[in-house]
Amino acid sequence: MALTLTVDRERWRQHLAAVRTGYPGLVPVVKGNGYGFGRAYLVEIVAGWAGEQDGPRELAVGTVHELAGLPVEGPRPIVLTPATAHELVPGVGPAILTVGRAHHVADLAATRLRPPVIVKLASPMHRYGVGPDDLSSLLAAATAADLAVHGFAIHPPLAEAGAPSLEAVLRWVPHLPERSTVYVSHLDAAAYAALVSVAADLRWRIRLGTALWHGDKSCLRLSADVADVQPVRSGERVGYRQVEVAGDGHLVMVTAGSAHGVQALPADGDGPTRSPFHFARRRLDLVEPPHMHTSMVFVPAGGPVPAVGDQIDVQHPLTRTLVDRIVER
Repeated sequence: MALTLTVDRERWRQHLAAVRTGYPGLVPVVKGNGYGFGRAYLVEIVAGWAGEQDGPRELAVGTVHELAGLPVEGPRPIVLTPATAHELVPGVGPAILTVGRAHHVADLAATRLRPPVIVKLASPMHRYGVGPDDLSSLLAAATAADLAVHGFAIHPPLAEAGAPSLEAVLRWVPHLPERSTVYVSHLDAAAYAALVSVAADLRWRIRLGTALWHGDKSCLRLSADVADVQPVRSGERVGYRQVEVAGDGHLVMVTAGSAHGVQALPADGDGPTRSPFHFARRRLDLVEPPHMHTSMVFVPAGGPVPAVGDQIDVQHPLTRTLVDRIVER
């Protein structure tokens, strides 16, 4: 009994190949929960690409804590989030770290670590990032701390993957040294191609996570097994919270819950939260919030009742989901 991510292997690999072709200078992002696949699964794929002539030589993780378990001989990791002082312990190399404020540089200078760094540049996101007026002083501080500047990074808002994000990146071009390596995110293929063409005196790299791994969601299916089915009468109290059942029907135990990150979905407008579970093209009502490894749903009398061993469709963001297994077909 498991929460399963089923992957149409051939179609998904075709999608990945198309993204790699459409985004020269690709740096795959494998941060967090590995976009639902798990970091180890994605790292193995990226490591396979690295052996190809045009394969990526770098990959991106979210924090220094995600460096554990990366293969020594694989693509060089870039840590996207600046590390705080207590996180800077021996063993973070040979990663490339990120700095975006003077205190990030000071924290590194106070340690024995001297990794190469990427300087995060301010964008409309208003997250870690130095502004144009403070860039020269930050670069001087990095030099004084014996930190080699590997490149620069700009992180535009996700909602503006086209022209607005391109404009946010282009505003930085006059402030950067020629032939610098610059990492960007959240640009669609057309905007990225325009950027590479317009600012050809810089070396461009693009970090992709969602567009790479989830760009063709038709290749992916999330499902959970039915572990048990029980008839129930109107007025009976069930579950952890002893919820009163509204009518006759069946209780269905689905093998996905809070331990998998699965939870009720946000409401539509002012309505109640929604169940992520579907069977026979119908949304199954949650009896109570998902708990640990099992969710209890209710099927009213007359509705299609799944049987033990059936699979229930789970519509839940993969970036917030921990699956038990991946099946490639």
